[in-house]
Amino acid sequence: MSENTANEQNSIPTSKVERSAKFVKTGFKIGGNYIKHYSKKLFNPELDRSELNEDNATDIYQSLSELKGSALKVAQMLSMDKNLLPQAYVDKFTQSQYNAPPLSGPLIVQTFKKYFGKNPDQIYDKFNIRSTNAASIGQVHQAELNGKKLAVKIQYPGVGDSISSDLKLIKPFAFRMLGMSEKELDIYMREVEERLLEETDYELEVRRSIEFSEACAVLNNVVFPHYYPELSSKRIITMDWLEGKHLREFLATNPSQELRNQIGQALWDFYNFQQHEMRAVHADPHPGNFMITDDGNLGAIDFGCIKVMPDDFYYPFFALTSTDLFDSKEDTIKAFRELEMILPSDTPAQVEFYYTMFKQMIGLFAKPYITDHFDFGQKAFFDELFAFGDKISKMPEFKQARGVKHFIYVNRTNFGLYNILHELKAVVKTDTYKPHVLEEV
Repeated sequence: MSENTANEQNSIPTSKVERSAKFVKTGFKIGGNYIKHYSKKLFNPELDRSELNEDNATDIYQSLSELKGSALKVAQMLSMDKNLLPQAYVDKFTQSQYNAPPLSGPLIVQTFKKYFGKNPDQIYDKFNIRSTNAASIGQVHQAELNGKKLAVKIQYPGVGDSISSDLKLIKPFAFRMLGMSEKELDIYMREVEERLLEETDYELEVRRSIEFSEACAVLNNVVFPHYYPELSSKRIITMDWLEGKHLREFLATNPSQELRNQIGQALWDFYNFQQHEMRAVHADPHPGNFMITDDGNLGAIDFGCIKVMPDDFYYPFFALTSTDLFDSKEDTIKAFRELEMILPSDTPAQVEFYYTMFKQMIGLFAKPYITDHFDFGQKAFFDELFAFGDKISKMPEFKQARGVKHFIYVNRTNFGLYNILHELKAVVKTDTYKPHVLEEV
């Protein structure tokens, strides 16, 4: 928790004009960074882009932090896609997974008055006006009511109303950082916009949180807070306070391998139960959304981002990861066509190329599913995974959009899960909740 009021924001640019001006100002800074870089390069032709990336990442992150909302959320997402960005961006944007400059007290009170017609002190017995955690879309405050400790999540002003315009403003920065084709970037941004519009609807989040926590109650070593719809609104959520440590804090305690495995197993079961039994999944697997409790349980504290998997995506995709479909080239290509990884306009040579590359990619991704246990601590697997991702990101054949839109969040979910399990160095039993497949696929 930050007690330093100097770091608080007393306002957030909420109008399109204000937010656009912020991006323009950042654009000028980045232009200046490029001029500085190329001026230095005149005198030192061997100069690499490390300093340029560091300067740009700092300026972009500072701007997104002040804007909050969808702008900062995209930075958070990109920090998880480690093979898409230079390391300087990953390091800087990773901060958005844990904290951002908090809002000042008067803005917090203003939000409560707008949605409840009361100050927080009139609703709770105790309310700490200083936030304990500030992230991309909202910040969390500690409160107390009837002797029960509560977490109160408050959405930043203007976040829900500025998503579409923000994403248009982010597009030039994303285009430069990611090197995607415009068509691919459009698909990416449309899917992100759809999920963010849901994520800023806190009434929807409360309903989903209750639904998912009740469904996942069958899982071992996974716990959830109780939610209070009567103390929640479109922009405020009240839930029980879960005591525990975030992943970094937990790892700093040098936990035993047994405890790492227990938390890793809970994470694996949490995600695979949702994917295969609910066909909808918590699609925001960054460490800030989980707590590890003192008694060794995994606490899931945020269900804002949920990705539903329709049958026409689920069955062909998981048939590739969990059956002997790869034994038949014809059936594999059929599944790739259903998933739009191979397109009707592809030439025979392109079909062969994409068949080979996607088979290799999914074969790598599916390794944890092939055996009944998997050691996520092994460096070689992740080196191979990231090296392959880096290789295809540089191939001109992959500048064209490939794959249905559902891949964006499903890939993000599963690779995010893999990354957390890698940080835990967990050995996991991977056959607990297996994909369902159709006979005819």
